[in-house]
Amino acid sequence: MREASLNRVVAGAVLAALFTAGSAFAQAPLRIGVVAGFSGVYGDLTAGQYEAAQMAADEVGGKVLGRPIEILQADHQNKPDIGAAIVRKWYDVDGVSMVTGIDTSSVGLAVRRVAAEKGKIDLNVGSATVDLTGPACSATGASWAYDTYALAQVTGSALVKAGNDSWFFLTADYAFGHTLERDVTAVVTAAGGKVVGSVKHPISTQDFSSFLLQAQASKAKIIALANAGADTINAIKQAGEFGIVTGGQKLAGLLVFASDVQALGLKAAQGLVLTESFYWDLNDQTREWTAKFRKRKDKVPNMTTAGVYSATLHYLKAVQAAGTDEPGAVMAKMRELPINDVMTKDGKLREDGRVMREMYLFQVKSPAESKNKDDIYKLVATVPAEQAFRPLKDGNCPLIKN
Repeated sequence: MREASLNRVVAGAVLAALFTAGSAFAQAPLRIGVVAGFSGVYGDLTAGQYEAAQMAADEVGGKVLGRPIEILQADHQNKPDIGAAIVRKWYDVDGVSMVTGIDTSSVGLAVRRVAAEKGKIDLNVGSATVDLTGPACSATGASWAYDTYALAQVTGSALVKAGNDSWFFLTADYAFGHTLERDVTAVVTAAGGKVVGSVKHPISTQDFSSFLLQAQASKAKIIALANAGADTINAIKQAGEFGIVTGGQKLAGLLVFASDVQALGLKAAQGLVLTESFYWDLNDQTREWTAKFRKRKDKVPNMTTAGVYSATLHYLKAVQAAGTDEPGAVMAKMRELPINDVMTKDGKLREDGRVMREMYLFQVKSPAESKNKDDIYKLVATVPAEQAFRPLKDGNCPLIKN
């Protein structure tokens, strides 16, 4: 009897311990990290990504599988070593389950290597390099909002078809700029145009004089800006000072955001043709979501802002559906479930990590066409995902067996 009683006591203690451990796990926070270049050349583009992730967490009630959701934030300063170190610590020490944001392609590739090594999830929104769904693809990684192939395909094709058949590139001298120039060149030449020259500039360039003089001397119909953020803004402003557009050449901003256009003003930016995956004034749903966002961050959200919201929300839905935050199970659910939110309608996460969604070709309004300071784009075309993004078979992603 004593032995049986003792066994019951021991068994009860074990069950109590297991219950306590299970309860502790259920209450352990699910941590998501938003890492981006919150300072420097892309600071204005990334402002609001943390708030967007928090909106997604709040939309599911602030909890998933009984666990409170915590959003962490860090600035990678556009440096790959810093970005990789932050994410490694988050995964190893802080128990972060997923990272997102991750603008700057060199940082995105460095973060991808860490995430793939750890078997952890990275949902890359801001890095444009198409290599994230090519040679650097991962079973636990995604490219969420846009990439250099889509920017090239949508903007480049439209401009060449309009008769702009000679191009000169001003290119940011790192992974993003190189791949964007490469992808646009392929589109331009395939459409019968030609590239007459290019020049590389360092990231965070203040003085574009020598680069713009070379572009002006080329007599190219299109001066293509394969850069982003403050670099694009400075190049366009200084091109105006050199009289490049009034002299008959056109500027093509290959990665332009709503915040860039507002910083430039419509007088300087009018007529620019650009590609985005989100615009705040596209429909009633985007306007309603933007109003909620602006209560947290009073600025017009761009496609990286909406992209972080979309990626975070889809991830949380997948965790709930999978019943676990185990990366393999969650990624399987993310691929199984359609992506439906303010940014995407019936989107699909492809095997190589590419989110398949419509892309939009916009033109910047003139001051006379605009109703207010936030009324900046007119929709030129809606491009289906299959036309905008690189075919699966052409990416050289090691996960895809041809």
